[in-house]
Amino acid sequence: MSELIREGYSGTGPGAITPDGCAVELYARLKAGAEPEVIAGAVPPGARLLELGCGAGRLTRPLTERGFTVTAVDESAEMLAHVEGLPGVARAVRSPIEALAGGALGERCERFERFDVVLLASFLVHAADPEVRDGILRACRTHVADDGCVLIQREGADYHTDLPRERVDPAGYTVRIVSSTPVGGGVNSVHAQYIWPDATWTQTFRARVLSTAEFEEHLARAGLAVDRVLTDDGTWVRARPVTA
Repeated sequence: MSELIREGYSGTGPGAITPDGCAVELYARLKAGAEPEVIAGAVPPGARLLELGCGAGRLTRPLTERGFTVTAVDESAEMLAHVEGLPGVARAVRSPIEALAGGALGERCERFERFDVVLLASFLVHAADPEVRDGILRACRTHVADDGCVLIQREGADYHTDLPRERVDPAGYTVRIVSSTPVGGGVNSVHAQYIWPDATWTQTFRARVLSTAEFEEHLARAGLAVDRVLTDDGTWVRARPVTA
């Protein structure tokens, strides 16, 4: 397990574990669901896309297969090793997302390179640390073109209350959200299990519950505004830059 594991975050199971408790081998196995179709339906064909928190490429692969050119960002070298060199991946950048607003896209890149689309999936907008969340949203605004868009995945309305719950994936594994326990300040500690026929992984992480009003307020502070809700359950939204 990584020595840099964060307080309140942990993971178990075979292989390397990232600082936020993600198991690299697990994420390399996970397949995309409906997300690539949602994304493709909300942005121009062939757009240049900045994927924040790409992990092991669960969304990266199907997006490049649909003709998007992807710059993939993750803080884990082990995760990025699964996307480096993939056709359609312009480059893989190792960095915390919140550092990108300071120009950390890599030595070969312009300080504030901008993209047609910035993708923030995996509920990263619910980061427990407000400074991290605000830094992530600043990075979204900094690196999206003024006429571009930011696609953000939010937690569902019952994410922290309809528990325990599980989903059996057609690929043959089970995802189980076991518990979500308040730890103070609007933050919950979430415990998840990923059960495969040959291995089991767990992840414990912290997530901040955000009402729609709070979510939109944080976007506004970063210079973004919701343009369209993309899914019936409200978990995917498209935001646009607010320009003078």
